Amino acid sequence: MSDRPLKLLLIDQDPIFRLGLRVALEEMPNLQVVAEVETDTAALQILAEANQDPNLINLVVLELGGRSIDSQLQGLQLCRLLKTSYPNLPILLVSSVQNPEILAAARVAGVNGYIPKGTPVSQLIAVIAEVATGGFHWIVNTNPPQVPISPPPQMPLFRLWHNLRLSGINYINDSLTKVTVQLQTPGLPILDKAVLAGQRRELLAARWLLNNLLSSPQQRQQQQFTSVEQLPVISAPSNAIVPIDAEQQLTLLPEINPSVLQLDLFSSCINKLQFPLENVTDVPLEIDILREVKKRDLLYLILQKLAKQLDDLRASEMTIEQLEGFKNTILFDLWQSTVTDFFGKFSQVQIGRQNIEIVNVLLQNPRVIQTEILNKIPFVLELLSYLLFQTDLDIDNNAYLANSYDAKSQALMILENLMIQVGNGVLQPLLNYLADVEKIKKNFYTRKLISTREIERFRNNLSWKYRLNNYVNEAKAIFESRYELFVLAPRGIAKISIYAPRNEELAKLSGVPLFVTLVLEFWDAIAPRLQSLLSFLGSGIVFVLTQVIGRGLGLIGRGILQGIGSVSFQDKNFKRNSERPK
Repeated sequence: MSDRPLKLLLIDQDPIFRLGLRVALEEMPNLQVVAEVETDTAALQILAEANQDPNLINLVVLELGGRSIDSQLQGLQLCRLLKTSYPNLPILLVSSVQNPEILAAARVAGVNGYIPKGTPVSQLIAVIAEVATGGFHWIVNTNPPQVPISPPPQMPLFRLWHNLRLSGINYINDSLTKVTVQLQTPGLPILDKAVLAGQRRELLAARWLLNNLLSSPQQRQQQQFTSVEQLPVISAPSNAIVPIDAEQQLTLLPEINPSVLQLDLFSSCINKLQFPLENVTDVPLEIDILREVKKRDLLYLILQKLAKQLDDLRASEMTIEQLEGFKNTILFDLWQSTVTDFFGKFSQVQIGRQNIEIVNVLLQNPRVIQTEILNKIPFVLELLSYLLFQTDLDIDNNAYLANSYDAKSQALMILENLMIQVGNGVLQPLLNYLADVEKIKKNFYTRKLISTREIERFRNNLSWKYRLNNYVNEAKAIFESRYELFVLAPRGIAKISIYAPRNEELAKLSGVPLFVTLVLEFWDAIAPRLQSLLSFLGSGIVFVLTQVIGRGLGLIGRGILQGIGSVSFQDKNFKRNSERPK
């Protein structure tokens, strides 16, 4: 090991094991635990932030999952995501999982090493050093005799070839899983089934070529030992583990796993959180008052809290029929826990001679937040059903299969809007009660909004936004059957509109919002006629100006010019005649 310490990231759901492992590893002078986290979302956040500095983390040490297949599949998907996003970052499994199929899938996913929990610390440290420096270590305690697994080639050219080969295999596995899932769709036409079956045979043949013709002799020996009929592979979109046997049904492990789908979606959201977070819309948002780093921390925190809520909902075995009744409670708990953790449960500020607990002040009037912000967030129930039960999405007048790329894109937009709106709800009570407190301004606000005048101007803009939304914008959006979503774009926080049937809301409008819809309807009725009338009048005016007045002026002008020219000619002749000798 070199003099520079190896920097590790520990990922394990067991806090006692994480603490013990961290204490044991930090006894070594050449090892440094940068962070130890419980959830996949937190790990992806740390890695995304550390992506700017490749030397910040040298090795990921993780537990593949608990006893359930769902958690192990989620761990496998995390390995795939890490290898896709950070191909040069080594991964070492320190896990209690001993299922040979799961471990084989982890190995195919690109994990660099495995060692079971309970291994002596001295041996664990040696394995960490080996894997972190490019080695490959795998110990599987199964009944069949194990053949040593050779590490990937160390020469740069061979390592590049090895990585390209693995990338090709992973791409084929992804496509194979999509085709296999489509083949199992009930009621599939015979022609479509024949086409998909042909595509599957081609993909299987291509994978066989990559595994057998483009691999080294040592890798072929390893493949012969593991037997292609027993070796599962994992796919990114649906995380199904597909046996090599083309005719065998997907019975080894579940085809579609909601936890894995959630990890994939949250990973994409975390990557988009690396974009600039400046508000590029014409609508002021409460989170605009935060510095960009604080804004990013807030959205990260909301994502982590949502992931924890989804895990709790799965543990409670809630049915999809019960979910609708708990939607508002889920959003309220998400808002409340985020406020508590973002500002600190016991944080205080001094106002006058009193020390006031920030969280108590911000949570004292939750009804306004619930009615004005949380209850108006669209497609929450659809997003929760998609993440918990992997239901198909019916969004923007289209139906999307749950495991499709389009469904993930739509769900990602809904998730981003949910995060931004909950963030607005977290900041709104702060702006109402503690907006001009110096300690808060110092810790949270962006520099361009720290003066009292700028804060009051910002608050006034927000007030006008809510008035305009309540009386005009929402009624207009309901009448136009659409929702406006705030999403994360490469240039910042942007706004998009998507279609949604809102006839029930339209029937309940009254007062000023109803009057707005009537005005819009009246305008739609008279606008074409008015436009035609204005067009006719405009054409008539143009005709009069050009054909009558214009020609008349043109004739008068031409007559004047001709008269001037004639006078000049006569003057010249007169001068010539006067200059002649008499």
